[in-house]
Amino acid sequence: MKDNIYIIMNKPCGYVCSSVSDRHKPVYSLLSKELQDLVRNAPRGRRLHTIGRLDCETSGLLLFTNDGLFSHKMASPQNKIEKTYIALLKSEVSPQLQSKYIKEFEKGIMLPPEKKAPLQNALPAKIEFLSPNECKVTVTEGKFHLIRRMFMALQNEVVSLKRISFGCYTLPEDLPEGSYTEIDAASVQK
Repeated sequence: MKDNIYIIMNKPCGYVCSSVSDRHKPVYSLLSKELQDLVRNAPRGRRLHTIGRLDCETSGLLLFTNDGLFSHKMASPQNKIEKTYIALLKSEVSPQLQSKYIKEFEKGIMLPPEKKAPLQNALPAKIEFLSPNECKVTVTEGKFHLIRRMFMALQNEVVSLKRISFGCYTLPEDLPEGSYTEIDAASVQK
């Protein structure tokens, strides 16, 4: 068995970040049989797992590893690792309203409750509008449906959401949805 494995996947919508699901396809089913074996049969502490999660409706960059220290570093809230997404919004945002969104994101938005998530405050985040209904959002935390709830608080809705970066890792533009590539262990920043 290899020592440490590091993978970037371009996760498609419709998959969950779980090894078992009765409603949706597990993201692990997109991996090779050899890698799936490391999810199920590797010794505890050496199992291949995702670093954080993307909900079923979110696509884009998903990291996998069997390196617990690296996983902890990337996912630990106190490290405030930046994650950047492209959000397509249901309603267009005028230039005047864009300034309001930017200020609200910078100060931290009060997130409305949703399913298992209570009313809670989001940490400050960055937003950059690419068009009236498309923006780039950078956050440093991982609350349940965080970005969707941030826009919900501003009476808008996210139609599609794609993560394009996680820390120093960027989704390769030529990586098709559902595909993955291994990161050279020597290049991993620990």
